[in-house]
Amino acid sequence: MSGANCSWASTTSVSTSGKRIQKEMLEFNSDPPADCSAGPKGDNLYQWVSTILGPPGSPYEGGVFFLDITFPSDYPFKPPKVVFKTRIYHCNVDSAGNVSLDILKDNWSPASTISKVLLAIRSIFTNPNPDPNNPLVVSSIAHLYLSNRVKHDEVAAEWTMRFAR
Repeated sequence: MSGANCSWASTTSVSTSGKRIQKEMLEFNSDPPADCSAGPKGDNLYQWVSTILGPPGSPYEGGVFFLDITFPSDYPFKPPKVVFKTRIYHCNVDSAGNVSLDILKDNWSPASTISKVLLAIRSIFTNPNPDPNNPLVVSSIAHLYLSNRVKHDEVAAEWTMRFAR
């Protein structure tokens, strides 16, 4: 077997992370978070696609938001990378779709699951973090959210109609 001596990847960590992802997938499928779906893209256990429905009563209501989830080989010790593929007007999502959420950065815990991550992302639809001291916040959107919530919500709803339906 020619690949048996590869030193760049530990088969133990890959199989351990793979088992963890499979376990989470089974748990997710048996009890999915409200308004969320997720699962592997094709047969790659480390690449998932997810959808989150915009919550009723929010400017994102009626929208279907697609996200890509990439699990690192050392998952769950490192967080998954979550990127919005659907454009969204939100102070915690940059123009490339990167999500600014503490549990995906410094506050990641190996006890977290993809269900918890999606619930946290879903919660920012109704409870954004426009803190101007957070370096990951999209400042122009956060400023509008704080200074003119009505106008912010109009723009967010417009983007939802345009990109998420």
